[in-house]
Amino acid sequence: MKVIVIGAIAGGSTVASQIRRAVPHSEIVLIGRDPEIGYGTCGMPYVIGGLIEDKKRLIGTTAEKFSESKNIKTLVRHEVFSINRKDKTVEVHNLDTHETFTESYDKLILSPGGYSRVPELNGIKNLPLFTLKSYADMEEIIEYIQKEKPKSCAVIGGGFIGVEFAENFIRLGLKTALIERNDRVMKVMDIEVTDILNQEMKDNGVELYFNDAIERIEGKTLMMKNGVNIDVDFIAASVGIIPDTKIATDAGLSIGSTKGIVVNKYMQTDDPDIYAIGDAAECTDWVTGKPKRVQLAWHAHRQAYIVACHLEGKPVALNGFLGSTITKLFSLTAAMTGHSAKSLDSEGIAYKTVQHKGRSNAGYYPDHGTIYLRVHYDSESRLILGAQAVGDKGVDKRIDVITTAIMGKMTVDDLSALELSYSPPYSSPKDPVNMLGYKAT
Repeated sequence: MKVIVIGAIAGGSTVASQIRRAVPHSEIVLIGRDPEIGYGTCGMPYVIGGLIEDKKRLIGTTAEKFSESKNIKTLVRHEVFSINRKDKTVEVHNLDTHETFTESYDKLILSPGGYSRVPELNGIKNLPLFTLKSYADMEEIIEYIQKEKPKSCAVIGGGFIGVEFAENFIRLGLKTALIERNDRVMKVMDIEVTDILNQEMKDNGVELYFNDAIERIEGKTLMMKNGVNIDVDFIAASVGIIPDTKIATDAGLSIGSTKGIVVNKYMQTDDPDIYAIGDAAECTDWVTGKPKRVQLAWHAHRQAYIVACHLEGKPVALNGFLGSTITKLFSLTAAMTGHSAKSLDSEGIAYKTVQHKGRSNAGYYPDHGTIYLRVHYDSESRLILGAQAVGDKGVDKRIDVITTAIMGKMTVDDLSALELSYSPPYSSPKDPVNMLGYKAT
């Protein structure tokens, strides 16, 4: 069996490795546009900020070493232009030599990722504008900062990458403004959580401009919709990722309501010999069963495993996704899983909310912090629908426990009975997760 994998970052390099394990005698060709493969995209903001000093630490291996150790033909700086489903071939273009050739396949895996949405800004010509999706994007930002030594910047977008941008630019000593069309950062979370994040950003020197946008740019001055003028040396934009579905569309594969490639529970597209994973694949939501596209590393790795198992002949079905995620913001950590109040309202799902604010661990222990937890649960069945947390420490542990409870179909009341490990450095006799179960009405 000959397998071609298109895309060589998180999903592509992982699925190629998984297939080599699951189907050891297969012929595998991995094709990627970047010169690097399988690098840690989630670490890029921290390389920019200098927290990770050596950018090469994001690269797990070189294409040459990967190819040799895995016996996988690895073509970097190559791009697939088209798929011929009838002949089961792809047209490959060498981006360096401009040579074009054809490769045949028995099975084809699409892991094309996506590209950054670039805001249209009137007058942007003389002001540097950066986005962050690839290793090359990261290098471009670092080179600019080191060479030009800017003093100030504006971040457009208050999502996960936007707030990580802001933190790391502040770390570099840059005067940083964050511009968000909505009324807060991290709009996917409940306002009770984002209010805490907003304050954390203010306390660390980030200038926040909510319900605002850039009307035009004059030189290095941003003329804002609400009348404020902001002088900056450059702009970093994080306003969304557009899934790269062109070759799938051209091949006649279905694109769903989330603008991702439609797949079944085994990651197969309309064509049973073509699979899709990663940012461009449309899966389903754990709670509603409706289409959902999640652009996170864990999900791409899970999808890769599902594909490999299916090719091995030992199929494992993909569950719906909760979209569990976490981020660091200065001294705080914020995380969520499942649905927020806003998304439940939009779905018309009746729910109740329980919340708990307390210490992360024993108050008499020197190293303790605070933590705020919110859980939404079904009014009738009392099944947990989503959770969010923000705090100084222990946020990851609590969200992971609640994620497990959701997938185990536990009720909010069951949280009080969870026998969670306790020692003063880590928790309390009644863990914050237990307290949610005790408090639920």
